[in-house]
Amino acid sequence: MNGVYLLLGGNLGDRRKSLEKATRLIKSFFKIEKKSSIYESAAWGLEDQPSFYNQVLLGSTDLSAEQLLTAVLAVEEKMGRERIIKWGERLIDIDILYINQVILNSEQLTVPHPYIQERRFTLIPIVELSPGLQHPIIKKTQAQLLSCCEDHLNVFPINLASDGNL
Repeated sequence: MNGVYLLLGGNLGDRRKSLEKATRLIKSFFKIEKKSSIYESAAWGLEDQPSFYNQVLLGSTDLSAEQLLTAVLAVEEKMGRERIIKWGERLIDIDILYINQVILNSEQLTVPHPYIQERRFTLIPIVELSPGLQHPIIKKTQAQLLSCCEDHLNVFPINLASDGNL
């Protein structure tokens, strides 16, 4: 079994329901062991768009890295994801952050995800789950990466009880 961290995100439609639906679909090939809180953040990369909801799932799978990529892309497609503009608006996005301590750089997939250390919206939920997890290339823990992250976009936990989308 491969220990995997997935980042789910979206900024179109009912963002919370999109994360929930993606999680249900992911369960067909991925055993979820922990889920972070849901966080809201301003868009990163291409900033003139609605804010995102993000959540990290920690779990395991028997799938290889390539099979896992195929599976998460199928979930995105099933949910109606359209790839129009890089870092643009999207109903759902599923990123493979880590697979154990694997280092992989292929045309289709890079693991660990190349932008982990640059994104607070990724680091904050990972730190919630596994602050001591070491990045296999940078050799720093997630907490250390967060403490020196230069991304200053606000990332807020969502209180689902007071969320207007309930």
